[in-house]
Amino acid sequence: MAALFFAASMFASAALLFLVEPMVARMLLPLLGGSPAVWNTCMVFFQAALLAGYLYAHASTKWLERQTQIVVHIALIAAALLVLPLAIPQGTAPPAQASPVLWILRLLAVSIGLPFLALSAGTPILQNWFSQTTHGSARDPYFLYATSNAGSLVGLLGYPLLLEPWLRLGAQSRFWTAGYLGLLALTALCALFAWRSGASVESVPRTAESTPWKTRALWIALAFVPSSLMLGVTTALTTDVPAIPFLWVMPLALYLLSFVLVFTSKPVAPHAALVRRLPFLILLALIPTLTKTRLPIEILLVLYLMTLFAAAMVCHGELARGRPPATRLTEFYLWISIGGVLGGIFNSLIAPVVFRSVVEFPLALILAALLRPEARDKKDSARTKTLDWLFPAVLGLSMLAVIAFVRRQGIKPGLSANALIFGYSIFWCLNFSKRSLRFALGAAALVLATSTYTGSFGRILYTERSFFGVSRVTNDAANEYRSLFHGGTVHGIQSLDPARGREPLAYYTKSGPVGQVFDSGRAGAVAIVGLGAGAMACYMQPGQPLTYYEIDPSIGRIASDPNYFTFLSQCAPQANVVLGDARLSLRNAPDHEYGLIILDAFSGDSIPIHLLTREALRLYLMKLAPGGLLVFHISNRYLDLAPTLGAQARDAGLASLVRDDTAVPQAEIDRGKLASKWAVMARQAADFGGLASDARWTPIETEAGVRVWTDDYSNLLGIIRWR
Repeated sequence: MAALFFAASMFASAALLFLVEPMVARMLLPLLGGSPAVWNTCMVFFQAALLAGYLYAHASTKWLERQTQIVVHIALIAAALLVLPLAIPQGTAPPAQASPVLWILRLLAVSIGLPFLALSAGTPILQNWFSQTTHGSARDPYFLYATSNAGSLVGLLGYPLLLEPWLRLGAQSRFWTAGYLGLLALTALCALFAWRSGASVESVPRTAESTPWKTRALWIALAFVPSSLMLGVTTALTTDVPAIPFLWVMPLALYLLSFVLVFTSKPVAPHAALVRRLPFLILLALIPTLTKTRLPIEILLVLYLMTLFAAAMVCHGELARGRPPATRLTEFYLWISIGGVLGGIFNSLIAPVVFRSVVEFPLALILAALLRPEARDKKDSARTKTLDWLFPAVLGLSMLAVIAFVRRQGIKPGLSANALIFGYSIFWCLNFSKRSLRFALGAAALVLATSTYTGSFGRILYTERSFFGVSRVTNDAANEYRSLFHGGTVHGIQSLDPARGREPLAYYTKSGPVGQVFDSGRAGAVAIVGLGAGAMACYMQPGQPLTYYEIDPSIGRIASDPNYFTFLSQCAPQANVVLGDARLSLRNAPDHEYGLIILDAFSGDSIPIHLLTREALRLYLMKLAPGGLLVFHISNRYLDLAPTLGAQARDAGLASLVRDDTAVPQAEIDRGKLASKWAVMARQAADFGGLASDARWTPIETEAGVRVWTDDYSNLLGIIRWR
């Protein structure tokens, strides 16, 4: 019976811990433009709080008598009730021109720090209490760690599959608070068992040996790599896809599942087989990095998640195989937690500052290859060590020669070049796969050599990385067009021909939907949410006021620099660029100020969902002049947003139209036009003017059951379009 209560308490504690993570990140997302970095930054806090919990658990079990431990821990859990139910304080706003990372960490510490600390300490403390009972499994309580991680997995998957689709954020918070009260009762029962147990702390045998620092360093490294990989996979999957909790939790769920499987009393996965197959998965996962190719999300999802799971199983399997006796249990968890925190800090705090592009994912893959058991278990001869360093050097030089050959032959970046680099990569790396050090150095040489290959980006002129992603300014191979990329998505194109320098291109051409909107002769001030390269500035009439609202300061710098783009300087030098989230900045604009409000904000290829909610629409209508139009750019490879916008328009009593301009002739593509899809809303149909009589603009069709999105409810998973 005691084991059942301990297992239930640890399961509930872990489930609540990992249920609150995506819930709180979802609360923060609207304040930060839907950036995928929100989740990674939150993960840094969660890992740091987990470390604090493990540190508290280790210190309390080392320095406090068991009865004192029980009183202190129950008091800590009860004290956390003071900050429940969880909510983001009203009026909270991130800094407009600085990185919001520290702001996020401070806000999380104040809002959920205490309950998170109490929950994170539950696993090691309860295991320690159980190890001091007279139960038959008390000497090896690590099976409870698997139970805890199973609870984590259930809580994590329960959020996107059950809570988010059905409950608003306020109801989610109340549900979580009720679960927390239940946990308090379960922990009190476990405390009662521990208090009454005949065993005492002093009667449990303790070893005088301290853990060698070499072992501690290995524990840290084996925990660091899966943590970094998990965050790297999350970034890779959500760079050009909306930052939805489902894509957040899948990498974390597999990360947790690996703990469950390796710490069970009878591991279900053959460790040696995973060790042998890991190099092949690492090589496959490096394909997009080596070739600069954008693979479909379905392929990336399977490829990256398989590699993450295999690497986590190998690293965590090594941790499980080398776990210490129960007397050093809390220390073991502490060092594992340190490794996890360092992985999060590297990906979320260090990499965005040190690296101009997203290279932390391939670096973590190389480290995973290096940590395979063969790299430590086999003794190397002098000849083998020489080959370990010589082969990668030859590989790297060979790759540079291949790239030089490809470019000299005039092969454009695409299938031919990719296939050549690919084939050569596979040939060399498969020869290295049996030796961990050799394979890791070979993979590093491949990444380094192909870093000079720009793929579809063309000639890169400038790269800048911010909290909101990586922005690149590039010229095409023919030096005809200059493009702005955010992630892998084009956010603006300008012709390098001076005669066409003021011509809006990409999604904003005169023949496209937004060109029609401007040609309808809209007077008055214009507000555009999302700056891009600033192409729509060239639709402004002399003296017509224009305000851009842009959340990413790096985009503001690039679009305003005439060395890169001249739309603003040539067409609307008087335009006002307001930095910060548009929802917050627009509140300061006068009511009924704008005759036209255009929503063109994207993070990569994903639209910040908080700009499409009922509350957002109410704000836009407050700022929209009588007879004005709301225009929404809804081009997206993965989401069909038209029915959702139709439901929003119906809910607000607005008329709505949509134009799908995705069938673009090749001749227009060659002249800089890209496919796009736009929607417009107005208070009444007469405000559409000539658009209403154009057959290309059609009323938005929305089924009656489509639910209106609000700030505390959205269901991106329900509209995602898998190809």
